[in-house]
Amino acid sequence: MEETIQVEINGAVREYPKGIRLLDISKEYQKYYKEAIILVFVNNRLRELQKTVRKDCKIRFVTTAEDAGHKTYNRGLILVMLKAIYGIIGPPGIRKISIEYSVGNGLYCQTDTKEPITRKQCGAIKEKMQSLIDKDLPIMKKSIGTEDAMELFNQYGMYDKERLFRYRRVSKANIYNLEGFEDYYYGYMPPSTGYLKYFDLFLYDEGLMLLLPEKSNPSVLEPFKPQEKLFHTLKESNRWSQTLGIDTVGALNDAIVDGRINELILTQEALQEMKIGEIAEQIKVSEKKLVMIAGPSSSGKTTFSHRLSIQLRTHGLNPHPIAVDNYFVERDKTPLDEEGKPDYESLYAIDLEVFNKDMTDLLQGKTMELPGFNFKTGHREYKGNYKTLGQSDILVIEGIHGLNDKLSYGLPRERKFKIYISALTSLNIDEHNRIPTTDLRLLRRMVRDARTRGASGQKTINMWPSVRRGEEENIFPFQEDADVMFNSALIYELAILKQYAEPILFGIDRESEEYVEAKRLLKFLDYFLGQNSELVPQNSILKEFIGGSCFKV
Repeated sequence: MEETIQVEINGAVREYPKGIRLLDISKEYQKYYKEAIILVFVNNRLRELQKTVRKDCKIRFVTTAEDAGHKTYNRGLILVMLKAIYGIIGPPGIRKISIEYSVGNGLYCQTDTKEPITRKQCGAIKEKMQSLIDKDLPIMKKSIGTEDAMELFNQYGMYDKERLFRYRRVSKANIYNLEGFEDYYYGYMPPSTGYLKYFDLFLYDEGLMLLLPEKSNPSVLEPFKPQEKLFHTLKESNRWSQTLGIDTVGALNDAIVDGRINELILTQEALQEMKIGEIAEQIKVSEKKLVMIAGPSSSGKTTFSHRLSIQLRTHGLNPHPIAVDNYFVERDKTPLDEEGKPDYESLYAIDLEVFNKDMTDLLQGKTMELPGFNFKTGHREYKGNYKTLGQSDILVIEGIHGLNDKLSYGLPRERKFKIYISALTSLNIDEHNRIPTTDLRLLRRMVRDARTRGASGQKTINMWPSVRRGEEENIFPFQEDADVMFNSALIYELAILKQYAEPILFGIDRESEEYVEAKRLLKFLDYFLGQNSELVPQNSILKEFIGGSCFKV
């Protein structure tokens, strides 16, 4: 008699043969889901569909409309693209293919080939990708020894991966195989290529742009919307990485082992200070009176504002910081979100009328008493903070809506100098595994929240999706309106954050929903060699998160 197991799905218990594949169960339930099932939770542990179940368990399906599923879809398409590139161009013609950064709904891929990829070759690569997808080929996984993996990557010319694995503590590595093409990926894969129906590929700048569906609508491929300012900023950061000789985690680990970390930290900080000085010079030349600073959570806006103010002073200007948060409406007037909860990130959580009146009066030379906001009582307070703008005075206004002209509707656009700041990581894990900007910002936020608010890692992870939704609505749509962009990411900082973040992540309950994300981040941090924070200068943006800043942050 065949042995069976009990599987709870969507509140109902079903009986299945012991050893059944999760893939087979998912196919039975796919009709109940709008989007493709691509992963599954088994007793709150994320699993690939290729896995089998041999014990009684509770499962929950993950579709491409969820974060983990969306990342898995993108990862699978990268594998298909690389397989196609190596098939069309051939290994002798390829020095390096690197997945660099996200631009809108596209992934920019730098192609270092003996001859530039032509439009015709790009079309052939795209056709090859479609052929691989139409065949619904299995994506196979095997586990091999770390030393064997290093030898394999060396043979394939994937030297960043070989370097990365020199510092791996684990004895095994999971390698994915698509029709003979083998590669390593940080994260899970779909079971087969047939799941990857929506994509586009075209020449862009000095490489290729792989177009991907959005998580919010994974069955539709939206047109590509170029973000030239963001792309230029990312390319500039890549040039910094090349100047420092640090573009992957393995290269960073080499610098730590070789005793070059102090020089690296000082050079990186000097590059940032030089950039801040250039921005201050642009503001001086523009003769604008309003500096509007905005960026997503944990971008280092506060420290940047302080450092920019110092640079402005060296140019003969007298900056006055203005926090938009001081213009919050009374707590009982805060607008509610769709769940009926106070929406503090809404534009209308700000008293727009009073803010615009105060700023207009200041620009007209009037003496104004500016408010502060008491976050404990939920009331605006006036405590004698009077300001009058002189000839060389300038307002430095910081808040998440700073780039949105609806915030400062009463102020002339020609008097505003807009700055977008974000932590845009130029460091990659290896050639084919990039580090999402959101991962760095989440780790920064987690470390700061634990230090300044006593917040658990579980709480920070739990609220992060809400923070991200607010950014998508209130910040990212306006980033291309900025006069300049500033990248606050530091090439060395994850080696520092590792010591602070790991204890917080290990403290998260293993049975909680948030543990899945904690486990992913722990695996990510395991790639890095840790480094002491004593070498970090007191005015560094990183000090805003780990503590010890010379500024009031």
